[in-house]
Amino acid sequence: MKLGKLSITLAAVSLLSAVPSALPETPQRIEITASKFAYSPNEITLKKGQPVTLVFHSTDVTHGFKLPELNVKSDIHKGKDTEITITPMQTGEFTGKCAHYCGKGHGSMTMIVRVVD
Repeated sequence: MKLGKLSITLAAVSLLSAVPSALPETPQRIEITASKFAYSPNEITLKKGQPVTLVFHSTDVTHGFKLPELNVKSDIHKGKDTEITITPMQTGEFTGKCAHYCGKGHGSMTMIVRVVD
């Protein structure tokens, strides 16, 4: 009888170790500050297939962030965090731009996003 219970226990442990973890991966967090007319940092590197949460803060006015290649577009309001969670699935170098007119320098407000394997 003891041998039967041991066999069942070993079989269950063996099966459980073969099943991948069902827990979701906790996204990396990257803090980004938006202010006239720049993002800080102005370049970030992400890993393909790994979730990341971009946490935007504005120091002065409403800004925005759009990055069509990664399906991202959001407003960034002064005094309020804007969190965008993505899992990039393509590699490359992309240019994110301010998506909300914020003054004469608006057109030069960009951020480079690199996605690597």
